[in-house]
Amino acid sequence: MNKLILSTAVLAMTAGAALAQDVVRMGTEGAYPPYNFINDAGKPDGFEIELGNELCKRAELTCEWVTNDWDSIIPNLTSGNYDTIMAGMSITDERDEVIDFTQNYYPPTASAYAALDEGADLMGGVVAAQVNTIQSAYVAESGATLLEFATGDETVAAVMSGEADAVFADLDFLAPRVEENAELMWAGEQVPLGGGIGMGVRESDTELKAKFDAAITAMKEDGTLNAMLKKWFGDDTQTYE
Repeated sequence: MNKLILSTAVLAMTAGAALAQDVVRMGTEGAYPPYNFINDAGKPDGFEIELGNELCKRAELTCEWVTNDWDSIIPNLTSGNYDTIMAGMSITDERDEVIDFTQNYYPPTASAYAALDEGADLMGGVVAAQVNTIQSAYVAESGATLLEFATGDETVAAVMSGEADAVFADLDFLAPRVEENAELMWAGEQVPLGGGIGMGVRESDTELKAKFDAAITAMKEDGTLNAMLKKWFGDDTQTYE
């Protein structure tokens, strides 16, 4: 009960905090290219960084980027360490019970398996996935032995080292790795998961959410979001009509 009261108090204190301060802090992982990564200059970069900067400009907000490990990215949003999450986060009912989401800025896409053998045992073998993702939840229910890692790159490394039979991850994350590595290949069929990728915000920050929703809508309507999606994910990526 005391924990519940404390949590409620913290949420009340952070209500509207993002708009009560001069800078909106944008949380990202910095380890999930091409969505987000750290460039050679040591700065956050990628699709979501470019998109987030444009959304902040259109919403007339001053924003700064904060990097945070994936496995604690939601708790650190709700505790007020930053004001948004843009980290390749799929919109799910489970997450929506804890935080709120803008409309999606990346349409629902497929997840996929990659392995060293296209005949790898995907349902009964060992499958690597990033911790606390929709992919890890899927593997846990599939019958396979789930091997979780903190980052996406570690899941691929587990397959390359023979620690895992396959990796299950977002298709757009795996595609360049399969293309660049002659030993890695697609296995099984693609699996549609989630409701697209959106920006996470605290449930109390309704005004901030509305500002970003309006900016995302404007980018969809004028075609700039589609252009950005093709820039980062290729001409064959899903776009908005």
